[in-house]
Amino acid sequence: MSLALVTFTCLFIVTLGYVVKCWLSPFGDCRKCDGMGHGLKTDRKGKTKRGKDCRRCDATGKRIRVGRWIYNRAARTYRAGTR
Repeated sequence: MSLALVTFTCLFIVTLGYVVKCWLSPFGDCRKCDGMGHGLKTDRKGKTKRGKDCRRCDATGKRIRVGRWIYNRAARTYRAGTR
């Protein structure tokens, strides 16, 4: 097997795995708040306290995956073009 074929096969498997992951679980944890929905603060004694709500995920802790966002946008464009 040539190097190009091995590279293409590995890339195809990784892409297919990501597509399946986006299909089964379209929402992932927010990267800013690590899926908690809010930040963490420490007071002067060093104890951790609940911080402000995360603005990126609206305090849900979940965000739509990039692959699912692209699929939703493509499906919406296709539906709008076939009317």
